Amino acid sequence: MTLKAITRSVAIAALLGATALTMPAIAQAQSTITGGFDVGPGGFQGNFNPLAATGGLTWLSVYFEPLVIYNAELTALQGSLASEWTVSEDLREITFTLAEETWHDGEAFTSADVKFTLELAKNAATGSVFSARLNSISSIEAPDDRTVVLKLSAPDSGLLSTLSQVMILPQHALADIAPEAIATSTWWATSPIGTGPFKFTQYVTDQYVELAADEDYRLGRPVTDRVINRYFDNSAAAVSALRAGEIDFTYVESDDAKTFDGSADFRVIEGASFVVNYVGFNHMVDLWDDVRVRQAFMYAIDRDAIIESLYGGAATAANCGYIAPQLVPSDIEPYAYDPEKARALLAEAGWAEINGDKPITWLTYYNTPLAANVMAAAQAMLAQVGINVVPRVVDTPTYNGIVYKEGNPDWNAFPLVYAGLQNGPNPAGINVGLNESQLPPNGANIMRVQSRPLSAAFDAALGETDAAQADARWQNVCRVMNEELPWATMWVANRYGVASNDLVDFVWTPAPAGGPFASHPEKWAKSE
Repeated sequence: MTLKAITRSVAIAALLGATALTMPAIAQAQSTITGGFDVGPGGFQGNFNPLAATGGLTWLSVYFEPLVIYNAELTALQGSLASEWTVSEDLREITFTLAEETWHDGEAFTSADVKFTLELAKNAATGSVFSARLNSISSIEAPDDRTVVLKLSAPDSGLLSTLSQVMILPQHALADIAPEAIATSTWWATSPIGTGPFKFTQYVTDQYVELAADEDYRLGRPVTDRVINRYFDNSAAAVSALRAGEIDFTYVESDDAKTFDGSADFRVIEGASFVVNYVGFNHMVDLWDDVRVRQAFMYAIDRDAIIESLYGGAATAANCGYIAPQLVPSDIEPYAYDPEKARALLAEAGWAEINGDKPITWLTYYNTPLAANVMAAAQAMLAQVGINVVPRVVDTPTYNGIVYKEGNPDWNAFPLVYAGLQNGPNPAGINVGLNESQLPPNGANIMRVQSRPLSAAFDAALGETDAAQADARWQNVCRVMNEELPWATMWVANRYGVASNDLVDFVWTPAPAGGPFASHPEKWAKSE
């Protein structure tokens, strides 16, 4: 590190004052990349447990790794802890050959760790968000240290995509913890060990997480000595820190992204989110029993106006869970803005007697200025047709605690949500939020959608073994969603990150749930 860089680090530390963010002098001499890696909708600030990760996988994958991972373009899967794999023609058996690697404590990584992890992930008692998604796995075999064989009870075209988010965990460190105690274990935030390029150093509560380079990483010792994940209350605070030179990267809202255009010091990273935003109807609440009420939402909200005025045109209206042309039939209902039609549908359904103008809580975990403006615009449009929604914003852990709660939950705590779920790169991604088989506590069907036609459409698409017929199967999923409206689908928007031009070989992709994707943190560097 140059004298100029060290001086700059000291100056920043002085500006921050005597806080936990002030690092020892010896640490300041090390190369360090600091980012707001859990800022924005792809993050999950404060979560260290990958089994419970509904986001934050960009950061978790810096020190944990899955068997397979998407490339940075999100177009294909490639090996991570699995050096190669084969899938049987009938899609009922997957064989993985494992890479040679050690855990951060020096213990060997073996097939026993993979078997242990997948069994934990399948066990709903662990709080795993993958339990129902891995239902098709009937057995996990580890015939030797470098081989894992998964046998499936039925073809599952989405399984490899799901496995790209399942971080492999160390059996020797976790085997003595009872499955029901895994979720609340202090291990995750105090002494976790993974196989990734960086290893856990410390967590300072609500401030930052620090990782150090793993000298023995199989792809080579990382170029950078330390990576730090700073926590922020919102994206605006992160942007301020970025401009002040305190961090090197963060997610930003579209309006903030524009302010960095043409900057000599920063570069804007833009890409499709692969996330469909939706107004979710809690199907345990009888307000939404009549499909005409759900249709009214679609006609009442001027999605094109919101996309143009608030997203700056960087979003595409969604009339089902997908926008990719090959997945969307040409003859589905476009739900063009028509408030008069919305009023007529509500009148036909007897909305005045069902609810009238009584306020309806509209829950979300999106806490950005953009989301607030979007919800305010939709709130005003819905009010014009006689639907009175009241936004309620909470953090992600609180949101998850509300919508996943089992055992006499208060359904009226979330009759309506504004949320997002991945709709790619594998179209099977939204199955977890809509199939009857994915009802909590096993899955993420938090709106408790119980539609036999829709579940059957998903099952047929997941079980299709003929690649030439796959798109037609997913088109049928789209068609059923468009007709039944389990959600009022809104749009798929672009997302933005901003990185300092000092960063070299830094890769970030606006992936659903934050990824993971092959970002190769071991190559990240900082020019001085």
